[in-house]
Amino acid sequence: MISEPSIPRTIEWVGGLDGHVLLVEQTLLPVELVMLECHDTGTIWQAIKRLAVRGAPAIGIAGAMGVVLGLRDDAASDRASFLDKVKEVCDYLATSRPTAVNLFWALDRMRAFAASLDSDDVVEIKLGLLEEAKRIRDEDAAMCRAIGVAGEHLIEDGAGVLTHCNAGSLATAEYGTATAPMYAAHAAGRRFRVYADETRPLLQGARLTAWELSRAGIDVTVLCDNMAASLMRSGAVDLVLVGADRVAGNGDVANKIGTYGLAVLAQAHDIPFYVAIPYSTFDRDTVDGAAIPIEQRDESEVRGGFGRLISPEDVPCYNPAFDVTPAALVTGIITDRGLIQPVTADRLCGVLP
Repeated sequence: MISEPSIPRTIEWVGGLDGHVLLVEQTLLPVELVMLECHDTGTIWQAIKRLAVRGAPAIGIAGAMGVVLGLRDDAASDRASFLDKVKEVCDYLATSRPTAVNLFWALDRMRAFAASLDSDDVVEIKLGLLEEAKRIRDEDAAMCRAIGVAGEHLIEDGAGVLTHCNAGSLATAEYGTATAPMYAAHAAGRRFRVYADETRPLLQGARLTAWELSRAGIDVTVLCDNMAASLMRSGAVDLVLVGADRVAGNGDVANKIGTYGLAVLAQAHDIPFYVAIPYSTFDRDTVDGAAIPIEQRDESEVRGGFGRLISPEDVPCYNPAFDVTPAALVTGIITDRGLIQPVTADRLCGVLP
């Protein structure tokens, strides 16, 4: 049994077809817990783009629900015109962020679902899409719970676990990916400590991971990103556990910038490095990490993302949102269908759908 995170659901649909999306406004945490209401597709697009909702699974759910928001008031009366509108809305939402494969997976699923419905009644198709978006949310919660069960044994009593960014409840429907084994181990009565990298430049580890784990009663300590090597050398870290936004067909992992460095450090200190993801994060159509598009975000996030200038205005800033960790540095991938180890192209070819 996995203990329930002590935070509201990250994202959910409220009401019927005329309802709205309610999500945690993550840019305000940990100072304020505010729920953002989204009544149209544009608001969902902006929420994804500016990281009000973030984390690959949560972005996918937001995209699916955004499709419903973009279609429910459409005046098309015939099936063909409506399906054209479905494509238009999905294409628009796909432009919000490029790296997390769950967004494109969810949009493709919504597009295919609409086309599969044997009905000429546009309202009936709209209602079906709403139920499909809700299923995507509920399935993600179940997958995260299963990830917790699959990875719980990796966290032993007294262990030190280093994580990066936020792959927790705030990044998914519930429970998280990297945090799901933590919640499961905590529910089993094990005592362990989580070390959360602050995760520059937007501090998702310090602002989000530390916030949600502390509220759940899990022992968590925040450290600056450049302190990880020293912490590993001290012997305090027994395993590194992170999430991912896309895993290529050969096992290369795209995750928040800084993950690759942690994997190199973990190998240097003989510490196992695990990635936790739902199956929807696998992208077998992308051969390797070199083919994964890496989002480049605005320089202002590095120069002064929280309202204070910390770098000269005339000096350029490098701000990729993600990096790619080669499969050779990944000890295992924890999924909702079990642990994949070792991480090789041949092994993945045998288990991916």
